[in-house]
Amino acid sequence: MAKKKILVAPLNWGLGHATRCIPIIKALEINNFEPILASDGSALALLKKEFPHLKFYELPSYNIKYARKGFFFKSKLFFKSYKILKTVNNERKITLEIYEKEKISGVISDNRLGVFCKFVPSVFITHQLNVLTGKTTYFSSKIHQFYIKKFKECWIPDFAKSPNLSGKLGHLKKESQFNLNYIGALSRFEKKELPIEYDLMILLSGPEPQRTLLEEKLLLEFKDTDKRIIFVRGVVEEVQTKGTIGNITIFNYLSGKDLEEAINKSEVILSRSGYTTLMDIAKLKKKAFFIPTPGQTEQEYLAKRLKENRIAPSCSQHRFKAEKLREVNFYSGLSFSSTGLDWSSLFRLF
Repeated sequence: MAKKKILVAPLNWGLGHATRCIPIIKALEINNFEPILASDGSALALLKKEFPHLKFYELPSYNIKYARKGFFFKSKLFFKSYKILKTVNNERKITLEIYEKEKISGVISDNRLGVFCKFVPSVFITHQLNVLTGKTTYFSSKIHQFYIKKFKECWIPDFAKSPNLSGKLGHLKKESQFNLNYIGALSRFEKKELPIEYDLMILLSGPEPQRTLLEEKLLLEFKDTDKRIIFVRGVVEEVQTKGTIGNITIFNYLSGKDLEEAINKSEVILSRSGYTTLMDIAKLKKKAFFIPTPGQTEQEYLAKRLKENRIAPSCSQHRFKAEKLREVNFYSGLSFSSTGLDWSSLFRLF
């Protein structure tokens, strides 16, 4: 009997959407489905390295870049809204083409609004039922929820009740009009008791130019450090590279198992406060310091929430100094208990 084919399509906005789809893709294979993967840019490159045996399709890029100054990010996004809507429509057309060519039995879209097919069960993955955009939060949230309602189910990688990781991002005050399924935190990593080799891991990701701006700032800040640092730039390229500057060991990227081992061997993690990064660090029960991407309200909210709950310290990008890492000692660190997902139950939809 032929395996049912499921289209899995993560958004290319940093690497987080792609990496949190990795455990889903593996679970589909274990449960006798054939995943068909689709994305663009770095997200697609990462998935090709993780699953070279699977079939891939390239989707149109949203081509979202951060402004050099966070203050201008929202206005830049507003002026790109027409292009984003055009991309969503193109995604829908390509998804229909994939459906007709591959005879897929289902769709799992991680934040790609147009990867939807009315002929098969379609699932939307998001931790953002509410999209925080300051004074326009009500409208941005309603627009996002309008698209979510088109899908058969919405899977939220978080816990329905407190304590949870997403706060008001992933939880509605009123009962929702669409089918929400809290599936627990998603991470491709496993906690391992390994000897500590690094005092600090710097883990970067995210759209340009802010990724590069933070990289340059941190390399300058730690150039004379006596700490043992592993620096993962988060730039997925054809060939993995490794270099050193003083006590800093620098990789352009690390693949899944190598990254899992490096985090387990690190005392403290310094990174953006992206949601997937939070889930990974919590799974490995590590202490962390967060620098939210300037102008990205979601990351700023998550960092502030963790700081207020005495879980992890944070500060704005322009205020960061190496000595601020001492604050980590006065916070509890991220952690959650993983009970294991019932994948076969989730996949009954298909």
